[in-house]
Amino acid sequence: MDISFKTKPEIALEQIRWACEAGLPRGVALMDTAYGNDSRLRTGMTALGLTYVAGIQPNTLMWPSGAGPKRRGKPLNNTGRRDEPALIAAKEVALGLPKRAWRTIRWREGSTDWLSSRFTRVRVGVGHNQLIPELLLQEWLLIEWPDGEAEPTKYWLSTLPANISFRRLVDFAKLRWRIERDYQELKQEVGLGHYEGRGWRGFHHHATLCIAAYGFLISEREMIPPSKPRSATLFQTSTLPDRYRPRGSPLAA
Repeated sequence: MDISFKTKPEIALEQIRWACEAGLPRGVALMDTAYGNDSRLRTGMTALGLTYVAGIQPNTLMWPSGAGPKRRGKPLNNTGRRDEPALIAAKEVALGLPKRAWRTIRWREGSTDWLSSRFTRVRVGVGHNQLIPELLLQEWLLIEWPDGEAEPTKYWLSTLPANISFRRLVDFAKLRWRIERDYQELKQEVGLGHYEGRGWRGFHHHATLCIAAYGFLISEREMIPPSKPRSATLFQTSTLPDRYRPRGSPLAA
């Protein structure tokens, strides 16, 4: 049997491609830096017609708005700035922006207060190996620079529409916390991390049951305040026959 090695981003793109072919509902893909920094994964998702918000490293090269590749008719190679001097790192973009470009935005309510930070966003064209210059698309570069930090702390690329609101873009970027929380609860509360076997089939069955159980618990949680009024009926009340007598009732004798 021929077994070949694949990276996590390659496996992810295969699974996403399968989901699209199966007709599953589409949404916005959220990726941390381990996946978002892979340009082949990002371009593959764009080719599938999917939008994403992807964490990236601050050294990711890009053209700022108004600039673009010099060479035409040939894919870019690994020479980077040597052939494309207008390429700059995401961090350089962030540090070159004026103070007025940064805004404080709240994205969700925390345990004690609203979570907020300073953000900016600009339109950029991302440079990467094998990029066809004629196919270069503009996308959002979202940057977070919290008060008190010496430099920006987080960077995202997004292919969400150009007319999306600033607040909505930040909301999508910060939705990653839900994925991390779900994964933590799957391992700690439902038992995803308890599997001790070594076979794929056993792990697949174990993970499937854990995810199904977690999905059921989440659906039940939605019925509990403050998610939904407690007056909501959890289950439909069954009707009893007119002549029904409970066991032990003197009427049943």
